[in-house]
Order: sequence, then C-alpha cells, then structure tokens
Amino acid sequence: MSARYPLPAAQHSIAARFLGDRGAVREATERFGSPLHVVFPQVMAENAAALEQVLSGHGVPHEVFYAHKVNASRALLAEAYAAGLGVDVASSAELDRALAAGFAPDRIEATGPKSPAFIERIAALGVTANADDLWELDRLSDAVPDGSTVPVLLRLSGFASPAVPPSRFGIDLADTGAALEAVRRAPGLDLRGVAFHLDTADPAARVDALTEAMVVVAAAHRNGLRPSVIDIGGGFRQRFVDDPVPFQRYAQALATPGDLVWPGHDVAAPAAHKYGNHHPATDVLERFLTAEIERRPVAEVLRECLLTLWIEPGKALVDHAGVTLASVLYRKRAAGRDLVVLDLSRNQIAPADQEVLVDPILVDPALVDPALVDGRRERPGDGFFLAGRLCLESDLISRRKVFLDSEPVSGDVLAFVNTAAYQMDLSASAAAGHPPPPKVAAVLDGDRFIFTADDDHGS
Repeated sequence: MSARYPLPAAQHSIAARFLGDRGAVREATERFGSPLHVVFPQVMAENAAALEQVLSGHGVPHEVFYAHKVNASRALLAEAYAAGLGVDVASSAELDRALAAGFAPDRIEATGPKSPAFIERIAALGVTANADDLWELDRLSDAVPDGSTVPVLLRLSGFASPAVPPSRFGIDLADTGAALEAVRRAPGLDLRGVAFHLDTADPAARVDALTEAMVVVAAAHRNGLRPSVIDIGGGFRQRFVDDPVPFQRYAQALATPGDLVWPGHDVAAPAAHKYGNHHPATDVLERFLTAEIERRPVAEVLRECLLTLWIEPGKALVDHAGVTLASVLYRKRAAGRDLVVLDLSRNQIAPADQEVLVDPILVDPALVDPALVDGRRERPGDGFFLAGRLCLESDLISRRKVFLDSEPVSGDVLAFVNTAAYQMDLSASAAAGHPPPPKVAAVLDGDRFIFTADDDHGS
C-alpha cells in the first residue's frame, strides 16, 4: 500500500450531531433528495455572537454587515436579521432578498461594481453606497431624488504599504482628492466614511491600510466633510481543520505528486490561511484590534478618533454553518485509477477555480441501505478520486486523491463539511439539466432536528 495523506475536516458539534444521527440524515434526504445542501442557522448565530463579543470587549463602536454574496440561503439571511446584523448586498437581486427579509434601508450596504439600474435603486431607497469608482459617485449624485441624501463610503485601494495586496476594486489613493471634491459638491451625497477590503487575513496588512485610510479621513475633515466610519471589509478566516499537520505533510507530498493528482490537472499546495487554518475568525479580529498604531492599540485609536468600525464578514459568519450531501452512484477503474462517481457536479460543491482540500465524511451506509454489512465493505485502500455526473472530463469533484477510513459503495452518502461559504453557490449551474441542489435549514430542537425548506425558514 502506498502512503496515505488524509485531510480530516473539523466539524462543529451541531454538524457532527446531524451527520451522526441516522434518522435525521434519512429524513432530510428522503424529504428533500440528494444532492442536498443543509444549512445550520444556529451555527451562524453562534458565529455572530462570537464576533460581537470581541468587538464589544474592546469598547469599539461598531456595526457588522453580513456579506450575503457568500451564500444565497434565505434561512441564513433571516438569521442575520434576527441577530441584529446589517447586510452587505452586491446586486439588485440581493437587495430584493434583504428587503424581503425585513432589513430596513439604513441596515443595508451596497458594495462592489454597480450597474446604473442598481445605483438608481440605491439612491431611491437611501441605502449606503460603498462607492467603487468616481463614475459611481457621479451616477449616484445624478440619481439622488431632490431633497434627499444617500450615505456614501469611499472604497480605497492603491495603498503604499507593500504588505497590502493590490486590488482591482476601489478608488486609488491618488484619486481620493477628486473623490472628496465630488462628494463635497454633490448636495445629495453624505460622506459617511471610508472603506477597504483586503484579500488577506494578515492583521499587519489591515493596520497599514487603516493607517493610510485615516489620512483620507483627516483630509475629508479639512474639506468640511464629517466622516465617522472606517469599514475594513471582510476576509476573516474559516476554521477548516483541528490540526494543520496533515496539511503540512500533504503540501510536501505535492512537490512530487505522482498519482496523488489526476492526470492532466494541477493541485496547488494547500494555502495555510485557507484549508490549513485552524484558528477561528475571532483570533484575526482580536489581533487586529490589539495591534498598534504609533504604540497605541487600534481599538484605542478608533475610540479616541470617534470612529465607528464596520466589518463585512461572510465566510466567518457561515463558518461550519452548512454541509452538502451527495449519493454514491458507482465505483469504477479509469485511467488506471479508482474512481467514485457521485450524483453531484463539481460546480455545485466548489468555486470553479478551487479544490476542496478537506476529505468528505462517509455517512453510515445503513442510512441508505440497511442490507449493507461490514463484510461487503473493503478495507481502506490507496485512495480514490471523486467524479461528478456531467459529461465533461473536467467534472472531477476531487482532482486529488481522497483517503477515507472505509471505502464507499453504491448507495452510500458522502457529506462535504463546511460548505456554506461560497462552495454552494458561487459557481453552481444547471448544466445538462441538473438543477442546483436544494437547500434545507436544519435546526436542533432538543434532541431532534427540525427541517424546513430554505425559502420557508422563519416564515
């Protein structure tokens, strides 16, 4: 037997309880089918409370906006509303869902590049506009109804610090003078503050960006404007594993992948900040607030400057708040390798440009076929690849070899853990007429789970 490189996933206690409950999994799959996305609103509520505890513990005035783009689930959106969060929307459709969930316009922030039609809706409703470009500011100014104002944040980019990753989004710092002048001259625009979003979880990079952003705040005050918000965006971590050591071993093995990777494909070594991370998002936020600007903690500087901190977590709020179930169709040999074919498509479980770098969980076969006995199940072998149901060579759910404690057979169910953040929706399609998997909200009530179709949760 060749070397094995299992990548075990961390599990939240609610998800683990669900996957270990034969009756619950059977009820969910019989009522709603397979493949199936299961979301856990209670886990999201825990995540929101944990972030709130860190922010309140430092006495920082703050607002938390749920980045709705992370998951289209209406149940998770309803939970964000119940938790008292705001919501960050990136399209007119997301705005519709936010309003339907009960969010008032003053609890909604619109981010990302915006179409003229979206801008007109933002202006009409008075939703806070996180402006990505000078063009958006001009459009907003023209769209504001007479006698009304629209709150505006200037999204900044082009930071001088080499620690801050470059970004295609936002207004370059070199153009902030023009942006401030555009707001000052537009009677319908109310500069609420400045914003940035970094493609990194590094607290040092956030501190550098914050330092440069506060220079823009000071310039705004010199121009007669009164910004009071610093929005540091999202990008907080998910905790995929309990132990990073298996990822370190796996990353080393990928230096000479051999038969670990399907022929013709490339699997990059797992990034420590992504699947190899075992620290919760609260650690990143804590480290940011306690980092220093000119020998003073960030939290202290924000309080003294009378600035309200906004954050826009998505992944951190839905961390461990969902699993995806898929049935095993059959096993076969192909290209000299063991292949397990699932009733699922790659684009329904992972973003198009990413590999799922934690192992799925083999749900007890008795959940699907009580006639299966241990004698029919093979002992752990040299691993296998997971294939999807589309007639495309690229439809490999795992381009890397997967290692489980037991070998799956036809009729089994595999559970992909911690899929609520982008994995369910970002690249999902209805290719070949296969509809995206339905979503169901699972709520632990005493010693049993209550299931509700996602659209009906909270209604």
